[in-house]
Amino acid sequence: MTATGRQGETVHVTRKSRAFARRWLPLCSLVFLVALLTGCQLDTAQSTTVIAGTHNAEVWNSYRVIFWLAGLVFVVVMLLTLWISIRFRERPGVSAQQIHGNTKLEVLWTLIPVAIVVVMAVPTITSIQREAQGPPADAIKVIAIGHQWWFEFQYPDLKINTANELHIPVNKPIAFEIRSNDVIHSFWVPQLAGKIDMMPGHVNSIWFAGTVARPEPYLGQCAELCGLSHANMRFRVFVDTPEDFNSWAQKVKSATPAPSDSLARQGQEVFQRSACIGCHTIQGTTAAGIVGPNLTLLGQRTTIASGTIPNTADNLFRWINNSAAIKPGSLMPPMGQSAGGALSDDEIRAVSAYLLSLK
Repeated sequence: MTATGRQGETVHVTRKSRAFARRWLPLCSLVFLVALLTGCQLDTAQSTTVIAGTHNAEVWNSYRVIFWLAGLVFVVVMLLTLWISIRFRERPGVSAQQIHGNTKLEVLWTLIPVAIVVVMAVPTITSIQREAQGPPADAIKVIAIGHQWWFEFQYPDLKINTANELHIPVNKPIAFEIRSNDVIHSFWVPQLAGKIDMMPGHVNSIWFAGTVARPEPYLGQCAELCGLSHANMRFRVFVDTPEDFNSWAQKVKSATPAPSDSLARQGQEVFQRSACIGCHTIQGTTAAGIVGPNLTLLGQRTTIASGTIPNTADNLFRWINNSAAIKPGSLMPPMGQSAGGALSDDEIRAVSAYLLSLK
């Protein structure tokens, strides 16, 4: 093939490439944009942009500065790149220029990043110092313990133990001791506080105040991959008025709930002669297990299965019958005969009625 032929072939391939790009680039761009938008949602239930606690506010004090600085750097670099690409491009009659060494420019682009880091460091160090001061002396103490795959909340000063639903009074400082009973988990309520690891054999701490009250709960979850049902390890934070919180705490502390009807009484009998009492505690009964969640006043909770499904009779039946069907890898053994357990459907319904009567 002659040189002229090779050149003609090259021009032909280049034209085909350009035609292909003109035809498919808009479509590929549209597909990419649609795929990108699928990651967006309007639901702000777990958005960190909703600031409802002092800890989250401290995080945002630094984040705002870093965000706008990063945005400014991005815009300036892109504009400079565009200008340089056009201004110094190679074109007919003009050769591309290669510059080697410029002391003034090198000093400038060394000092600018240093200045940016200093600006970012000021709010960051200030926030760290404020957090390091620790909670006020009147803060309510809560021990949050991660289990596979549920959260335990102990109020040592109030002598209360509950699971998966945390109650706190509005605007009251809350000091957490963060622990784990098995593997590494992570305690995270995006709108209230940054995530912090729950580590076996080690105690971490975090605190916040200034919590904004609202009717619906704040949603929390484990943010550290901890096993098969990591995604199903969730909890809720209810912000109560001081009066409602004190009322709730008193009810939990002094609770000795009794079955409300004959079906619930039958369920209590089944519960107390089954393996349930070896894992769970119900105040005022012989059930004193500590392996699973405390079930005292379970009927008042809005969810079961670590915040994954509503607390209804049908869902409770499904959970007791075969918890692994709802939460893969669940350490609670199947209780229903259809799933290999010892309880009949009627017995499970009775137990469900009993647990829902605990209010």
